[in-house]
Amino acid sequence: MSEQKQQTYKLKITGLVQGVGFRPFIFVLAENLKLKGWVENRNDGVFIKVSCSKAEINNFIGEINKQAPLASSIKKITISEIKFENFTNFIIKKSKSSSNAVTEVSPDIAVCDACLNDIKVQKHRINYPFTNCTNCGPRFTIIKDLPYDREKTTMAEFEMCDNCKTEYTNVYDRRFHAQPVACNTCGPHYTLHYKCNYITNTKDITDIVSYLIEKGSVLAIKGLGGYHLMCDAQNENSVNKLRKLKNRENKAFAVMIKNVKIANKYAKISEKEKQELTSWQRPIVLLKSKDKLALSVTNGLKNIGVMLPYMPFHYMIFEKLKTDAIVLTSGNITDEPIIISNKEARKTFVGKVDAIITYNRKIHNRTDDSVGIVVNKKLRLFRRSRGYAPSPIHTKFKTEGIFAAGSEFVNCFCIGKGNQAILSQHIGDLKNLETFEFYKESYNLYKKLFRFKPKIIVSDLHPDYISTKFSENLHMQYPDLETIKAQHHHAHIVSCMAEHEIDEKVIGISFDGVGLGDDGNIWGGEFFINDLANYKRFTHFEYIKVAGGDMVSKEPWRSAVSYIYHYFGEDIFSNLDFFINGIGQEKVKMYLQILKNNFNTHKTSSAGRLFDAVASLIGLVNKAAYHAEAPMKLESVVREDIKELYTFSINEVISFKECFMEIISDIKNNIDISIISAKFHNTIVDLVIETAKIIKQETALNKIVLSGGTFQNKYLLSNIENKLTENKFEVYTSSKVPSNDGGIALGQLIIGAKRRVL
Repeated sequence: MSEQKQQTYKLKITGLVQGVGFRPFIFVLAENLKLKGWVENRNDGVFIKVSCSKAEINNFIGEINKQAPLASSIKKITISEIKFENFTNFIIKKSKSSSNAVTEVSPDIAVCDACLNDIKVQKHRINYPFTNCTNCGPRFTIIKDLPYDREKTTMAEFEMCDNCKTEYTNVYDRRFHAQPVACNTCGPHYTLHYKCNYITNTKDITDIVSYLIEKGSVLAIKGLGGYHLMCDAQNENSVNKLRKLKNRENKAFAVMIKNVKIANKYAKISEKEKQELTSWQRPIVLLKSKDKLALSVTNGLKNIGVMLPYMPFHYMIFEKLKTDAIVLTSGNITDEPIIISNKEARKTFVGKVDAIITYNRKIHNRTDDSVGIVVNKKLRLFRRSRGYAPSPIHTKFKTEGIFAAGSEFVNCFCIGKGNQAILSQHIGDLKNLETFEFYKESYNLYKKLFRFKPKIIVSDLHPDYISTKFSENLHMQYPDLETIKAQHHHAHIVSCMAEHEIDEKVIGISFDGVGLGDDGNIWGGEFFINDLANYKRFTHFEYIKVAGGDMVSKEPWRSAVSYIYHYFGEDIFSNLDFFINGIGQEKVKMYLQILKNNFNTHKTSSAGRLFDAVASLIGLVNKAAYHAEAPMKLESVVREDIKELYTFSINEVISFKECFMEIISDIKNNIDISIISAKFHNTIVDLVIETAKIIKQETALNKIVLSGGTFQNKYLLSNIENKLTENKFEVYTSSKVPSNDGGIALGQLIIGAKRRVL
């Protein structure tokens, strides 16, 4: 065929191509290239028809890939030649829903610089706090159904004024088909509830907010995906007042700082950390603190969670504030889901905060702020929510109809569509009734939004997990559904494998706190040889006996007593006054009796319990005020210049007997806890390297996958990753998906998909 011969081509573009200005981008590009045809938005992708030469279509596709909108992500462009059609111009066709297939749903996008400028210069948007365009603004939090059009969002009730309608219908305008487009005349507005007054003027609201923050008040403010609680991060009394309100005794708070330049005053920021802080996702990034905020913000941890403004209203507040750093934490009572309704916010916070700032656009899908840390120049997500959910993980497996229920803690669930694994936003701890309601509500929302029909249910081995019970109830409703049980730590490793598209046998190392094993014991310090469908346990941390069920993770001293008793017996406790006095003689004596009588005991190989034990033994944490406080505090005191380590032994299992003996000796010799912590961390690094070498020698496997909540420890992960690489291993770690239980559901789903094809 001649290069100049006209032919009609049909293009299907899949990926993140809705809600990110993709159709107007295609229109303008086609116009510039003098192409004729049309572009259409459907629930399963963006479709284009164009009549042109072969050279022109190749150039068109090349420019689409080069110039695509910042927040878009093209997964695939499918092209086919069809019967010739003679088009007279290029148009944007009205969206339509054509099948049960879906394209990606855009996460919410931080406000862009152009919109921030519009707030200052556009007549109908002066000081308008909901200014957005096709390149920014709310997406997932307001969407009810696909395709993404205004009538299927919570903006449907706001009828556009003539100015907004002109922008919305002008294909050359930055707001062409920006579904949340609005202005002072026609859009949603904020209301400040203060001393029985209802204030709606934006300038007055920001003036009063600035005054209240300056005088030490705590405020509730409606954000993009739910309410936040806010106070001055430099005011000790305000932060403590906020702690009391949230019933949050010790856990660190995140702070929002005016801009990245000022953030350097409060934290050390690398180039990669700066890049993540200023990205359109705007996550909370854990940074090394310079200790210039109120001490109770971090409560002794060396890291501080920092985010930059991402809504127009945030910027407007900072223009008035005298402080340049505010605590901005989830608007909820600890362990409950973030509040999204104005009614619930008033019910919860009236009388507890000094003012409440609401707005009259509904949040349809609640999302917390996302959280991550940069390790070895890569962002590792701890909490995947605003800015990231519900973007899918693409796989080569048929995932359609697979529902993965996730874990008990920091829960996310996952559904399969086509070749996609769609993780929910962060849900939380399902043991909390309100959080479980949020889980069920989100499952139903995802079913509708993504046209999902369950065919296979994958859940954790643990029969008492609420996510497992939800799966069982689902199976009772639909008895024809296939059910699969996935072992917790295998799912951790497969989650990381899925992120990196690995489908072969690997060395899998999973360290975390809790997970039921095949033998009925609680695992958590595991070395596997595994693929996506199956696993074999090569070795593990030595079992110890602990007592008290869930109390073990809440009272780290129990693990310390268990380890010492396991290795040295009861008599050694007469020489451990430095440890026992911090707990109480009677408590320890009673616990030892429980262990001897096997009352409410279980065996565990958990890395989490090992870290708990060491943290308690050196006097850091005996009673945890929040999940993983002991390991976090233990990492926080590490002296990074220390290279020494303790002794361990690798036989059928990995024993820490000599390690504990040497730690006790160091304590008695008054060695600083920062050195003890460093030596202990170095021990874990070294045992991973040595065990990996043994497994490689026996199996010839060279790919290593690390996953589990313990690998959120920056010192541990960076050193293990680097030393394994130095030893010529191919190392894979979690980044886009949390290594903690927030990533478990992805692993479960892929296990289900792989077993389905075997």
